[in-house]
Amino acid sequence: MNAQASALGRWRGDFFGGLTAGIVALPLALAFGVASGAGAAAGLYGAIVLGFVAALLGGTRMQISGPTGPMTVVFASALVAVGGDLALAMAAVLVGGLVQVGLGVLRSGGLVRFIPYPVVSGFMSGVGVIIVLLQSAPLLGVTPASSPLAAVLALPGVLANVNGEALLLGGLTLLIVFRTPMAVSRIVPAPLVALVAMSALSVAAGLRVPVIGDIPAGLPVPALPSFTLETWTTVLLLGITLGVLGSIDSLLTSLVADSITRTRHHSNRELIGQGIGNLLCAFVGGLPGAGATMRTVINIKSGGRGRASGVVHALFLLALLLGLGPLAERIPLAVLAGILIKVGVDILDYRMLRLVRTAPRADVGVMAAVFALTVLVDLIVAVGAGVILSMALIIHRLARHSRLRVRPLPHAGEGGREAAGHELPGLASGIRVIEIEGAFFFGSASQLLDRVDQVIGTRVVVFDCSRVPFMDLSAQFALEEMIEGLQAQSIAARVVVPPEIHAQLLRLGAPQLPAAILHDELDRALAEARRLAAAMPQSG
Repeated sequence: MNAQASALGRWRGDFFGGLTAGIVALPLALAFGVASGAGAAAGLYGAIVLGFVAALLGGTRMQISGPTGPMTVVFASALVAVGGDLALAMAAVLVGGLVQVGLGVLRSGGLVRFIPYPVVSGFMSGVGVIIVLLQSAPLLGVTPASSPLAAVLALPGVLANVNGEALLLGGLTLLIVFRTPMAVSRIVPAPLVALVAMSALSVAAGLRVPVIGDIPAGLPVPALPSFTLETWTTVLLLGITLGVLGSIDSLLTSLVADSITRTRHHSNRELIGQGIGNLLCAFVGGLPGAGATMRTVINIKSGGRGRASGVVHALFLLALLLGLGPLAERIPLAVLAGILIKVGVDILDYRMLRLVRTAPRADVGVMAAVFALTVLVDLIVAVGAGVILSMALIIHRLARHSRLRVRPLPHAGEGGREAAGHELPGLASGIRVIEIEGAFFFGSASQLLDRVDQVIGTRVVVFDCSRVPFMDLSAQFALEEMIEGLQAQSIAARVVVPPEIHAQLLRLGAPQLPAAILHDELDRALAEARRLAAAMPQSG
């Protein structure tokens, strides 16, 4: 009995989640279609085809897919680049889908898991603020701005032209979505309650407020993408751009869904599902898309947890396309705005925001940078910049924790004194040990070359890399350069490395790092260094 109740609850959640996401997706799909230059119907076709296929084949069970802002911008640019030829633009969509499938088959989707949490946090909070800013004008019955910054700048004009009836509907919608008891929301999601009740109130009272408006009807006519020898390079480049952008966009949304639901998606399967969906969009004249963050969050917050929610979302849009459009044409935009503002407030990463004062400053800085770039510039630019900034910070931390010292150190009269406990018993005066500890890579290799002066006049130098966990090519070249410089001054060198790095250096085949000077143990290297030092003539 409990299993049946649980299954019924999941189906109810998926149904209401998908239905709510579909209602929110409708005006967005129409608007994206118009903005792309392909027409409102193209946006609807893309939302239906991609939404249905990605829900069934994708790797994020609760993800809602369809046209998104970044993909629409790139597609619009592609349409302009091919002179408005829709068949050529759809060829680019076809290539983009193939790129996504290829990325999934090559198992490159897992790379998204290396995106640091501060980047995801800044992205999530930025998306939440974008939603609130863009929906503030529709909530007041005014035409929305095209960007968050434009929305802020247009705020005085918006406040001067408030539609009182729209504000009433929007205010009541906010009251419902924020104050509906959880016991009621578990049965019927608050966004759906607000949508039905406020739309009915608007129609019954004859309120004059902006509504969704006309919805295209009828199935798409299949069409084959095409390109010529003269345009294939343009189509290929645009297609690769669409494929890579769609992959990043979708996987970022998957990370957001994981963060909210505490689940884990399958990145490679997600890419394959998105790719197949976009492939089919190319054959029906549909706008390409990706996993949509806002619609996915709406689905989750409305109860959606399984693939059925994405299917319901697509079937709802299909039903509207086949004749139920008049039922949705009278939905007030202010009501949708109220629902979306609640989503925007919910998506803010409060867990990270509560830690702003106590979290490491570097992580907070990354989060703030990604947040600002997300709101003011672009979602993809923000994530790219955040990942690069995080990598730079990691490199700095690794380099800072890498230690390099020369033993024994020069005498006090020569600028230093050996610290107690670091003397090597029986170490001849003509031998120096350069001890490297920690990551030995391009960020720390320069320290090695800076120590040349400390070994001048020495007969043998032993590089002790036994506590180096890994060594990159830059470090290997720095080591070679150091050894070459020592040999030019008739100073012998021996290198102690762990077995894995030993094999790595032998594979490199560097002339300055032959097998004869490589050792796995420090004691053996020191014993050989003593023999070499004893055999060398004493300097006058």
